[in-house]
Amino acid sequence: MAKFVLAGKADCPYYAKAELLSDMLQRNLPDFHIHKICVHPDDWKKWLDDTCASNDWKHSSSPIIWRELIDRGGKGMLLGGFSDFLEHVQGYYGVTSDMTSDLMLKIAAENLQTKELCVQEEVHRCNSFRSLHIWISSALNPICYSLIPELFKPGLFPELPTISLHLLDVGGSEELLQGLKMETEDLALPHLHEVTVHLEQTQAFQEAHLIIFLDDLLPECKINDEQDDKDHMVSQVTRNFCCYGQLIEANAQKDVRVMVAGDSLLNLKCSLLIENAPSIDPHNFVAMATQLEYEARTQLAQKLSVKTADITKVIIWGNISGSSHIDLQMAKVFKCDGAVWGPDGFSQHVMDMIYDWKWLMSDFIGLVHKHRDTISSKTNKATAISTTNGIVTVLKAWNNNVSAEEVFSLGVLSTGQFGIPVGLVFSMPVSFTDGCWSVLSDVTITEELRMKLWTCVDELRMERDIAARILQKG
Repeated sequence: MAKFVLAGKADCPYYAKAELLSDMLQRNLPDFHIHKICVHPDDWKKWLDDTCASNDWKHSSSPIIWRELIDRGGKGMLLGGFSDFLEHVQGYYGVTSDMTSDLMLKIAAENLQTKELCVQEEVHRCNSFRSLHIWISSALNPICYSLIPELFKPGLFPELPTISLHLLDVGGSEELLQGLKMETEDLALPHLHEVTVHLEQTQAFQEAHLIIFLDDLLPECKINDEQDDKDHMVSQVTRNFCCYGQLIEANAQKDVRVMVAGDSLLNLKCSLLIENAPSIDPHNFVAMATQLEYEARTQLAQKLSVKTADITKVIIWGNISGSSHIDLQMAKVFKCDGAVWGPDGFSQHVMDMIYDWKWLMSDFIGLVHKHRDTISSKTNKATAISTTNGIVTVLKAWNNNVSAEEVFSLGVLSTGQFGIPVGLVFSMPVSFTDGCWSVLSDVTITEELRMKLWTCVDELRMERDIAARILQKG
C-alpha cells in the first residue's frame, strides 16, 4: 500500500495540479492513498518550517509531498515538490498530468476561497463556544488534588459552564504535571473541555476568567524570627508576583477574578498583583482568610460543644498569614445547650455564651494559630481539604446569590474603611450581593480594636517597604 501526504498553499497552482493528479490515482488504484493538507498562505511558511524541522527535511516551496512508511514505522520519506512527485508517478504508474495553466489557476483560486470559508467557520465556532478558562498556579501543590474535583461540582458556577483547566507550575516537573492532567481526564467530568499543562511564565493566564494562586515557599524558606529570612521570603514573593501581575494585565480577560490562597504573605501577594495589573478592577482580587476563620470557628465550637457549622460571623482582621485579629463582636452560636432555647434558627452571641474569659483571651488565640501546624505535623502534608473548602466557599458566594446576612472575611484593597490606610490589602468583613462583595459598615471599632488593627497595619507596611526596596534595587 502506498500512502502519500500532499501539503501546499491554498492559492498555489502546483498544489492544485498535484491534487488533481493524486485524486485521479486514488480513484483508479486501490492501493494508492493520498492525504491532503491545504494551508492558508498566511500560515504556510511557519507550517512548512515546523514540519521540516520536526522531520529533519529541507524544503522551501509549495507543495511538499512525502510518503508515509505505514508498513515499516518511522518518519515519512520526503519526495519533494510537484516535479519530484510527477517524476515518481510517471516512473511507477506511467501516468502524467496534462492540466492547463488556466485550469491550475482556477482551481487554486477555488482552493483559497474554500480555505478562507473554513477559517471563518472555525472562528465562528470558537466564538460561539464559550469555555470558562480556570488557571491554577503552583498546580503541583497537594491542595490542587482536592481542589480540582470541587471546581466541577454543581452550584459552584452558574449554568454549569464548560471548563478549560490550565495547570501552571513554573519550574516544576513536567512529568508530574502530565500525571495530574491524566488523573483529571480520568475523572470523566462532563463539563471538562480540556486540560493543559504549563511550565513557563510567558503564556501564563491566557484568556483567564479565574486564577487561583496556591504558591507558597518551600518549608525551608518559612519565616522565622530573623529579619534576613523574612527579607529573603519577601524578595522571592515580590519578584514572582510582580511578574504574575504583569502577565494577568497582558493575557487575562479584563473581568478575570483572582484568588490568593496559601500560608504565607497572602496580603502582600494580592497587593503586588493589583499594582501590576492596573486595568483590572481591584475588586476582582481577594486574599483568602476563610480557612483561618473556619479554624477559629472550630475552636469556639469545641469549647461550646456544638458543630463548627453552628458558629457564624467570626471576623478576621489584618494580615491573614501574620498579625491578624479574631473579632467575635458579631459571632453567633446556634443549637447551644444553655439556659435559653429557641426554635430552629435561634442563635445567641458567642461572647454571651463563653464564660471562661481567661481561655478566650489567651488559650483561644494560641490554639487557632497552632491548629494548622498541628494538622500538618500529624499528616505530614499541607492542610489541603480545609484550604479547598475555603476557596470553594468564597467561589460559591461570589458566583451565586447568597444571603446578604452571611459574613465572610477576605483580604481586599482598602479604600479607607475603618481608618485603614488606602491602598493596603487588609482582611476585613464583607458580604456578597449579586456577584459582588462589599465591606460591612455596621461594625463597631472600639479604641482597643483600633489599636490591634494598627498593629496589623504596621506589619503590612513593613512588608510593603521591604518589597519597595527590592523593586528599587531591580
